[in-house]
Amino acid sequence: MRDIRMVDLQLQYQKIKPEIDKEIQNVLESTAFINGPAVQRFQADLESYLGVKHVIPCGNGTDALQVALMALGLQRGDEVITSTFTFIASAEVIALLGLCPVLVDIDPNSFNLDVQAVEKAVTPRTKAIIPVHLFGQCADMEPLMALAKKRHLFIVEDACQAIGSTYRFSDGRVCKAGTMGDFGCTSFFPSKNLGCYGDGGALFTNSDELAQKARGIVNHGMFVRYYHEMVGVNSRLDSIQAAILDVKLRHLDEYAEARRKAAAYYTKAFSPCEGLQCPHTAPNTEHVFHQYTLLLKTANREKVIAYMNERKVPVMIYYPVPLHEQKAYKDERYRKGDFPVSEQVCRQCISLPMHTELDEEQLEHITRNLLEAVKLYQ
Repeated sequence: MRDIRMVDLQLQYQKIKPEIDKEIQNVLESTAFINGPAVQRFQADLESYLGVKHVIPCGNGTDALQVALMALGLQRGDEVITSTFTFIASAEVIALLGLCPVLVDIDPNSFNLDVQAVEKAVTPRTKAIIPVHLFGQCADMEPLMALAKKRHLFIVEDACQAIGSTYRFSDGRVCKAGTMGDFGCTSFFPSKNLGCYGDGGALFTNSDELAQKARGIVNHGMFVRYYHEMVGVNSRLDSIQAAILDVKLRHLDEYAEARRKAAAYYTKAFSPCEGLQCPHTAPNTEHVFHQYTLLLKTANREKVIAYMNERKVPVMIYYPVPLHEQKAYKDERYRKGDFPVSEQVCRQCISLPMHTELDEEQLEHITRNLLEAVKLYQ
């Protein structure tokens, strides 16, 4: 059996090596390393894939979130609502801009924003919502967008873990993750479903005005060289990474199907086990399984992880501490116990290897050992 990895980028690369190497060589020979033709081509191809009017490439997913908030013109002290169960970047950019992060709890099934909790958190100072499409499926966007329209709020989708996922509205419309709000943001970190071989990110929007602002912000606030119309940042996707991403974009749906196949194997094996809660896929979203995250309802997590590691199965915890308990984001508004679902998930969650190269032998080894561990450490 091949070694099991949380993400097997090595084998994935080997399968597309001729395509990748050719495109990298083309960039090297062109010497157009910044904003070259490869970036323009990838931008256009991603716009077509997503069905969105504008893609603005940038340096990473965190920059994408920050630039989106900057382009919306929010003012210091404005409140932005997001999840307390997510990677720190969602709240980090709010704080960096002098805005006020407002944290809310999650739905116990999808682990995405609890829409009722969001509605209760809205105040006259609220200006935006950042729904995080966690682990590969969309947050419940229809009621969130209805709330945003009613209360005149912006929506910035954090789609860093869900590129390629879709959401179906009650009228039958189907949209890709990141294309429904005022902005969508993604990361091209190597382990993402669409990952490059370094750092990278992008913003998506259907607004000409917001796209124009974002393009200026990522380029030091300038549209004409050395003439700066706004405060900006330096955040670019380099040409080599764009060339790599353009190759992998052609395989993205194939990669998503491989992830869903692995997830289905896991779920079939684990569903009969009362000590495990398998990931829930909402009926109106298509999951692309950036992570396969279970809850250990009764078993000792530390002992289960040690058991798995001894058998050469890597296991991760995404995420061990909710944002309201992080030292950097402690706030007198929040106390331990205020977000019971998130706190429970943080105590019980584990994520199993999930990538495009998992084979049946590996999946059998992983599932058998987890079931043994859960039974042993109830």
